[in-house]
Amino acid sequence: MSETPPSNFVELSVSELAGALKRTIETTYDHVRVRGELGRVTIARSGHMYADIKDDKAVLNTVMWKGSVQRLPFKPEEGLEVVAEGRLSTYPGRSNYQLIADFMRPAGAGALMALLEERKKKLASEGLFDERHKKPLPFLPRTVGVVTSPTGAVIRDILHRIRERFPVRVILWPALVQGDRAAAQIEAGIRGFNAMPEGDRPDVLIVGRGGGSIEDLWPFNEENVVRAAFESKIPLISAVGHETDTTLIDFVSDARAPTPTGAAEIAVPVRSDLMMAIEERAQSLTRALSRRVRHDADRLRASRLPKLETLIAQKRQSLDYLDAGLRGGLSSAIKSKHIELARTGSRLRTDPLSKDARDARRRLLDTAKRARPALKRLIDTRKQRLSAGANLLEALSYQATLARGFSVVRNADGAILRSSKTVSAGDHLSITLSDGLVDASVIEGEAKPTRKSEPSAAKPKSPPTPSKPAKEPPQGDLF
Repeated sequence: MSETPPSNFVELSVSELAGALKRTIETTYDHVRVRGELGRVTIARSGHMYADIKDDKAVLNTVMWKGSVQRLPFKPEEGLEVVAEGRLSTYPGRSNYQLIADFMRPAGAGALMALLEERKKKLASEGLFDERHKKPLPFLPRTVGVVTSPTGAVIRDILHRIRERFPVRVILWPALVQGDRAAAQIEAGIRGFNAMPEGDRPDVLIVGRGGGSIEDLWPFNEENVVRAAFESKIPLISAVGHETDTTLIDFVSDARAPTPTGAAEIAVPVRSDLMMAIEERAQSLTRALSRRVRHDADRLRASRLPKLETLIAQKRQSLDYLDAGLRGGLSSAIKSKHIELARTGSRLRTDPLSKDARDARRRLLDTAKRARPALKRLIDTRKQRLSAGANLLEALSYQATLARGFSVVRNADGAILRSSKTVSAGDHLSITLSDGLVDASVIEGEAKPTRKSEPSAAKPKSPPTPSKPAKEPPQGDLF
């Protein structure tokens, strides 16, 4: 077997080759700038971000470490066009290359504006921007809550302006106002103030920061910040950027200030102006009260009370007229009643009453005469029915049946016997006849009388014949 001829090629292990490629790529492409659309975006629990930057022909795996992610001025989202800067490297474990990005920004303001418009339409369709959700601001709050950076000029301007206008208590909730972590801290500030007890939480909130680019103000366009402002039970004033800057939090806030200083002016009134207005109203009230007193005094002097004789003279005269009229009217009424009584008395005579009484007595006697024959016929008919019923009762009674030769046989328990099959030798029987009872015992199929006893009940008598009715009462006058 022939030996393999020697070769000039050096044999490399897989790790050695991967390392050589990694050094070559990192040396050649130690700083690159790539523009493309974000595809898959994943932020691990460690804080590192793994994403894909792609165009219509290729995909570039991209990694951004936690420190760089925290410095991002916006929140990376799928579909956003970005420009990333960093260095190329390889990942030997999967034999692929990737971009280690140190910085990333949207590909121009146009991309952010397109994303902003899309998010604005989505939130508006949910009704978050409707005016009916706006809450009125308190006229004179006791406590003002501020969500902003504790080191910026915004909090100093707000404190200075409130101190000038109307000094009230101010509570600061420190929060980043720029960068990737700013949105979460701003949301936490808004929700934190709302979670405070009723007596301690502010009466109005100010959320603000100074001016900047759209990338700098982007945390105030994040959906979680906008929803937190919408759900706030405390009236909220947005003061983000300068007058020309507009963010989504401006649309859901209860009031928008062009600057943080303007927010302080909206939150509290001017104390000196209030004192001046109170003084002017007090003076106006004093002048009005003085005019009213003078007017009432003039009316009182113009309507002085007259003398007592003058007040009662007219009433006394009216009383005299009424007394004279009452006396004349009473006399006329008495005369009229006398005449009416005389006329009524002439019509009240005893002759008509006597005649009516005689007529009534005559009609009563006629009625009595006609009623006697009818009553007698009714009584006779009832007598006949009673006699027929008594005869029928006598014919149907069991004593009449016994008198015709029949008898009733009972056993020792008093039950009537209807068949000879129900008795046996030695049974004691009781036989009822028309004139008494006979005790008997059964001897081989026939009953032998033992004794005779008196009947337990006397023979029922026939029903008494109704007596003749008493004599009819003598006729005579009923009166």
